[in-house]
Amino acid sequence: MRFFKPTLVAIALVTVMGCQEKAPVEKELVLDTDVQKQAYSLGASIGMYMERNLEEQAKMGIVLDQEIIFQGYKDSLAGKSQIEREDIQAILMSLDQQMKAKQAEAAAAESEASKAEGVAFLAENAKKEGVMVTESGIQYSVITAAEGEKPTAEDTVKVHYKGTFLNGETFDSSYDRGEPAVFPLNRVIPGWTEGVQLMPVGSKYKFTIPSELAYGEAGSPPRIPGNSVLEFEIELLDIQKAEAPAQVGE
Repeated sequence: MRFFKPTLVAIALVTVMGCQEKAPVEKELVLDTDVQKQAYSLGASIGMYMERNLEEQAKMGIVLDQEIIFQGYKDSLAGKSQIEREDIQAILMSLDQQMKAKQAEAAAAESEASKAEGVAFLAENAKKEGVMVTESGIQYSVITAAEGEKPTAEDTVKVHYKGTFLNGETFDSSYDRGEPAVFPLNRVIPGWTEGVQLMPVGSKYKFTIPSELAYGEAGSPPRIPGNSVLEFEIELLDIQKAEAPAQVGE
């Protein structure tokens, strides 16, 4: 994560925020010209950037006093900063390292919680009527049956799908994008490579994929935490067969 650094652009924002905190605006701001709108937009964009950084730091227990931020800007602009330039850079690097350490700690805790939740969920889900379990541990049920051809790992498939976390939150969906996905079946997570091969064209299955057959301990930051058990509803629309290798001498 990148943190606020005292660049000229960021300082401009601090000035705006500081003035708003310290002195009420006597008249409404007028934004008639392009230059005025550009200036305001620059400040607004930096404000949103700073807000995100300060919020992320606060989540990790690092709360920075905005009044001190404003004062640091004013002192620096007046040439009387209470901290030397070299020390400022070292302090900000330390803040960056501190934040990364806290984020890593939080991610590890979240990963362990996901692992425990996933193990418990898989054990209960396997007991449900209609749920089948493969030798590798993939759980699936048939939503719509079909009698079509089944793909091999070397084929390219055309599918509609929706991926959700165990709490039901959708993290990816071709339905939401309004068009099917097309990809080689051996270029996706192992759970997909194995699971979709069970499906005839025209069928729709629901898969519950253990984390080790999905994105594993590392997850897929920032969207998917480590050790996440994932659920997918997949509709197999078409198969594009892999081309047979050319024979020697042909």
